[in-house]
Amino acid sequence: MFFFLLIGLLLLGIPVGYCIGVTSIVALVIKWGYPSLSFGLIAQMLVYGINNFPILAVPLFLLTGALMNEGGISSRIFGFAGSLVGHIRGGLAHVNVLASFIFSGMSGAAAADAAGLGQIEIKAMEDAGYDKDFSCAVTGASATIGPVVPPSVPLVLYGVLAGTSVSKLFIGGLVPGSLMVISLMVLCALISKRRGYPKGDRFRLNHLFTTFKKAILPLLTPVIIIGGIWTGVFTPTEAGGVAALYAGVLGLFVYREIKPRVLIATLRNVAITSTAILFILACAMIYNSALTRTQVPELVTNALFSISKDPLVILMLLNVVLFISGCFMSTAETITLLTPVIAPLLPKFGIDPIHFGLVMVLNLMIGQLTPPFGIVLYVLVRVGNIEFGRLVRACVPFYFPIAVVLFLIIFFSDLVTFLPNMVFGK
Repeated sequence: MFFFLLIGLLLLGIPVGYCIGVTSIVALVIKWGYPSLSFGLIAQMLVYGINNFPILAVPLFLLTGALMNEGGISSRIFGFAGSLVGHIRGGLAHVNVLASFIFSGMSGAAAADAAGLGQIEIKAMEDAGYDKDFSCAVTGASATIGPVVPPSVPLVLYGVLAGTSVSKLFIGGLVPGSLMVISLMVLCALISKRRGYPKGDRFRLNHLFTTFKKAILPLLTPVIIIGGIWTGVFTPTEAGGVAALYAGVLGLFVYREIKPRVLIATLRNVAITSTAILFILACAMIYNSALTRTQVPELVTNALFSISKDPLVILMLLNVVLFISGCFMSTAETITLLTPVIAPLLPKFGIDPIHFGLVMVLNLMIGQLTPPFGIVLYVLVRVGNIEFGRLVRACVPFYFPIAVVLFLIIFFSDLVTFLPNMVFGK
């Protein structure tokens, strides 16, 4: 009843926060009875659901990405990436992937990457003779790197809901994110060679130095974030505050591309987006309580134990569930709904929660490129001015390199856990 009611409300198009809250209250009424239900306690759950210091990182990183998009950062990063790899066959495709990886260290969200860098990348590739389909598909695939590497809004959400270290999740995303860059660049090289896409200007050290000077201040953003967390100077939440302040100073006072009117609009948009996410998280506290009281995690554990006790088999089953969910819900919604159910199971099957967090987010990134609800697809339809069906067909080859990296980190958990264990200890 619990899950069918939730799914039914979602299918009716009701916002996910209300779906979670209504389902949880109905489940608690059935469990306790209406006279015993304390609505005062439910109100307290809503308040304390977001009265959590790590959650503050969500609006801060969203603000950082928005300020970077408005502050003239994207073009400087794109220019620097072009001077590095633009000279090889299909150079602008490689520039696209590399620039997204660099920008990912600032925004933490796939949609922000696709919307910010996407406009520059697609136009530059089309002007150089690349097909629109390929240009948009590369942009979409490279945008999925963002939530895997630090800072990452989905990893913050997972860390809070699973009660695990956000710092370890951030450091754990460095290797999978780097593998995504390599795998996507290999595919771009193969497609570029087959289709005869052009090379850029030959590599020139003085040009590299010039673009590096222009991009040096934005490039310091991921260094500040990752370095501060790595050395323990500040927490991920504090890193979000430092990054937002730094992005604001760059856009307002250094490059002077953010005008007061634009700043106000940016703050308003970030506030609206943050409020939607935080409301879902607030309702998730009632959801957690309902799951615990109705013993849903125990029921799911027993069901999985009846299938297998092998952690690898369980991981594969969970990945099937995640993939299907990711096709029909946003990343934030899927993490909010499934983490409270799955997190209690992980210790019972000997699965590291840090390892699973990266597996979960990387799996859901495929959903960002998958119809019917892949948010990156809809951003690219608008940014790239391309038909939805045409874009989906162009994205199909890019599912494979992302899936290869997913299977690598599923089967070789050390790819995720080695760095966090080395930096923070087990």
